[in-house]
Amino acid sequence: MELRTLEYFVAVAEERSFTRAAARCHVVQPAISQRIRALEKELGEPLFERLPRQVVLTSGGAALLPHARACLAAAAAASLEFADRSGLLSGTLVLGTAGGLEGTSVPRLLGEYHRRCPGVQVRLTGAPSPVLLAQARSGEIDAAVIAEPPGGLPHGLGSRLLLEDRFVAVLPAGTRDPDHPMTLAEAARCPLIGYGSGSGAHAFVRDAFAAQGLQLDIAYATADVALQVTLVAEGIGVALTSYTNPLLRLDQRIVVVPLEPAIRLRKVLAWRLGNRPGPPLRAFLDLLTELPHTTHPNSATAEAPQD
Repeated sequence: MELRTLEYFVAVAEERSFTRAAARCHVVQPAISQRIRALEKELGEPLFERLPRQVVLTSGGAALLPHARACLAAAAAASLEFADRSGLLSGTLVLGTAGGLEGTSVPRLLGEYHRRCPGVQVRLTGAPSPVLLAQARSGEIDAAVIAEPPGGLPHGLGSRLLLEDRFVAVLPAGTRDPDHPMTLAEAARCPLIGYGSGSGAHAFVRDAFAAQGLQLDIAYATADVALQVTLVAEGIGVALTSYTNPLLRLDQRIVVVPLEPAIRLRKVLAWRLGNRPGPPLRAFLDLLTELPHTTHPNSATAEAPQD
């Protein structure tokens, strides 16, 4: 059982396609198919069910997947450890983000990381916070910038606070005094624009409404703040969104008001505990500790509307 074969196996499992896995691994498809067939013969059972439009893991494939990922991670960590010892840090840092990086110190950190570790390839991948949490726990990604769940992070994940934020109501310009808070009861009577149920941010708003005995009904669900603002400007409804997004201070078509009671959230960097982080992630965490933590100038702890 060779590492290259395990790499091909993981690629097919994640891409659900021999063709896409071949493109990802920069080889021709027959090479991957041949390796997978040899692996199945070695293990004595099929690893994939080959369907007309995709391939899916069999029970045997699902059992092998975490072991294959662990083997690849261990081999990569060993290689990078010695590169790190020689001062030639290389490899890949896969960072997931649920959006809103512009409100955190991450862009500044990535800039400094690029200057200090030019041999490391940084790959950003976007997804909702619950998806990224699962990927961080399984080791599919190195770390993720997410909205910390209301109940805290699951067991087995470490975190560092990046930003304290809050939700605000966004209305068409001229319809409300920006110093006049909107209650959740008022918001519940309006067509609402905001994050969909698959987003980690949605849980904060849902729970805040439930605490007031209110039902949250998002009429226009989107995590795209620019689209939220445009829909508000068109008079479609009221958006409930993150205050730290700079778009809210650049668009003259809208007015931003605080919510009452306040709905707060924290954005954190989360990563899997247990095994020692690989050198690229260790270098990023060390940099996060080294550089002074600065709060975004428009964050909830700075210039947020008073409530």
